Amino acid sequence: MMISTRGRYALRVLADLASQDPGVFIPMKDIAARQEISLKYIEKIMPVLTKNRLVEGVHGKGGGYRLVRPPEDYSVGEILRLTEGSLSPVSCLEEGAEPCPRAASCCTLPVWNKLNSLIGDYLDSVTLKDLTGAPAGGDYVI
Repeated sequence: MMISTRGRYALRVLADLASQDPGVFIPMKDIAARQEISLKYIEKIMPVLTKNRLVEGVHGKGGGYRLVRPPEDYSVGEILRLTEGSLSPVSCLEEGAEPCPRAASCCTLPVWNKLNSLIGDYLDSVTLKDLTGAPAGGDYVI
């Protein structure tokens, strides 16, 4: 498993928003400058985050983006599953995968199951608050 640029950048964008005042909409250009990510790339990521209600956006003067939940309510696993589609180390463990005809006799399946569990459990245990030290609470839209 390798996390794509899209997943890494989405995580950085959300961590950046988590470190800002929760009541303020942050312009994409400001996030792009702080994170050293091209504005065009962020423009491709934000619709996915907005559509899935991780952020809300306002267009025009004073517009930008902000988190809809407190930073401690976003797990790294949630964000990466959204942007990557799967965190499974092997295709046979991906959600919706066809059952493997060799599963009953596969000597490596226990290794992949354990690794899949370790990856998921760890990424689900880390939050945006953990990454940023953002204060709890605030003016979030829930």
